[in-house]
Amino acid sequence: MGIVTPFPGSPRQVGFDRLELNRILDIYGRMVAAGHWRDYAIDLGSDAAVFSAFRRAAERPECRVEKRPGLRNRQGMWSLIGESGIVLKRGHELASVLAPLERRFLKIVEG
Repeated sequence: MGIVTPFPGSPRQVGFDRLELNRILDIYGRMVAAGHWRDYAIDLGSDAAVFSAFRRAAERPECRVEKRPGLRNRQGMWSLIGESGIVLKRGHELASVLAPLERRFLKIVEG
């Protein structure tokens, strides 16, 4: 029952597992509750899975969390990318890559 069999000839797809997505959506939910973010998008490709958070749906994403398993043995498969496309944080652990968003959330709530 728990085995997923891909279609023959279909390309492999990178995705988020449940714990990873829960961690990302937790931060997203808190930012929505604070009135900072309003929309998100998930892009699952053959080489990367991307979670994008938006202030408004018509804008570029304010930040993106990317999972690239191909970089696992080099810089780390996780990266946090800012609105201008600059890599803000890269690493092997999701929690350390999401740390700048946690700090930013605390600033939004306080100020």
